[in-house]
Amino acid sequence: MKVVTIVGARPQFIKAAPVSHFLRQAHREVLVHTGQHYDDAMSAVFFRELAIPEPDYNLGIGSGPHGAQTGQMLSAVEEVLLAEKPDWALVYGDTNSTLAGALAACKLRVPIAHVEAGLRSFNREMPEEHNRVLTDHCADLLFCPTQTAVDNLANEGIRQGVQLVGDTMFDAVRQFRELARERSRILESLGLSPDSYLLATVHRPYNTDAPEQLGIILQAFAEIGEPIVFPVHPRTQRNIAKLSETLHRPAVARNVRMIEPVGYLDMLMLEGNARLILTDSGGMQKEAFWLSVPCVTLRPETEWVETVESGWNRLAWDGVESILEAVRRPWPVEPPPPNFGDGQASRRIVDALASAL
Repeated sequence: MKVVTIVGARPQFIKAAPVSHFLRQAHREVLVHTGQHYDDAMSAVFFRELAIPEPDYNLGIGSGPHGAQTGQMLSAVEEVLLAEKPDWALVYGDTNSTLAGALAACKLRVPIAHVEAGLRSFNREMPEEHNRVLTDHCADLLFCPTQTAVDNLANEGIRQGVQLVGDTMFDAVRQFRELARERSRILESLGLSPDSYLLATVHRPYNTDAPEQLGIILQAFAEIGEPIVFPVHPRTQRNIAKLSETLHRPAVARNVRMIEPVGYLDMLMLEGNARLILTDSGGMQKEAFWLSVPCVTLRPETEWVETVESGWNRLAWDGVESILEAVRRPWPVEPPPPNFGDGQASRRIVDALASAL
C-alpha cells in the first residue's frame, strides 16, 4: 500500500507523527510538506523532535492570501499525486493544506482519508470550518476522534466510511510526554517552577487582526496579574507591535513574558506544569485536558465540546470581565474523563487504510 501524506502546519506534524510511525512499518508513505508553516520554530523543529522522516516533497508554498495559497498548493499536490499514483491521499485537520490535498485527490479520483473528520465549530467565519466541511464531503474514509464528530457527520448525511478511532494527538502526548521530561530544559531556561505561571497562546485572525479584540485579551492578561508565559506567533507579534504604536505605550503588561514559539517537547513541558492555560488553539485545549490543566479558551465557540462539558475548559471571549471570571472561578477536582480514545488511534487508522483496499 502506498499512501501520500499531505501536511503543512504545526498541528498536522503532531497528528501525523504517530500515524507515520505505524504506517512505515509495513507500507510505503510518501510525505508531502506544503510549506504552509516554513520557518524552523514552526516547522523543522517538529520534524526533528517527533522523528518524522524528511519530506519526500517540500512544496515551499509559504504564506499568502487564502485563495492564492490554496490554489498554489492544489496545483503542486496534483503534480505529486500524478507522479506517485498512491492508493490513498491522507490529510489531517482543517488547514488550507488539508483542503488543497483533498481537492487535488478528488479531481484525480485518488481515494481520500481524512484524520480528525467531523469536527464542527458551527462558525462559518472561520476559514478552518469551511476547510473541514469541504474535506469531509470529499473523503472516502473519515477518521473521527470523538462520538460528537461521528454525530456531526451523520447530521450532514455522511455515514459511509465513518470510523470512530480516537485522537492521534492523544497518541502523540502519550508517546512524547516522557521524552519531553527527559530532554526539555525550558523550565530551567525560563526560571520557572511548576504551577507558578499561566501559559498563553493567541494566533487566530479574529483575535489577532482585530485591534480591539487583541487589546481586550492583553488587558485581561494584565488584570490577571499572575506571571504569564506567552510564546508569540509571528502574526500576533506584528499586530502587538502595531497596537503598541497606536496606544503610544507597550501593549503587553509587565507580568506577561513574551517568548519566541517553542518546539513540541518544550510546549508539552510548559503546558503540563502551568497552573492554567489561556489559548485559542484547538490542539492546546485538548493537550490541557489530557494533562489535567485548566484551560480558558479565548474563542466564542470550540470544536472540542467534550472539554467544556467536563468543566476543564471554559469559553471566554466577550470582554475582559468574561476572561477574568473564567480564570478565577473554581475548577473541577475530578480528573478529566477519557473522551478521546485509548491512545491507539494511529494503529487503527493504518489498519483501516489497509483493510479498505
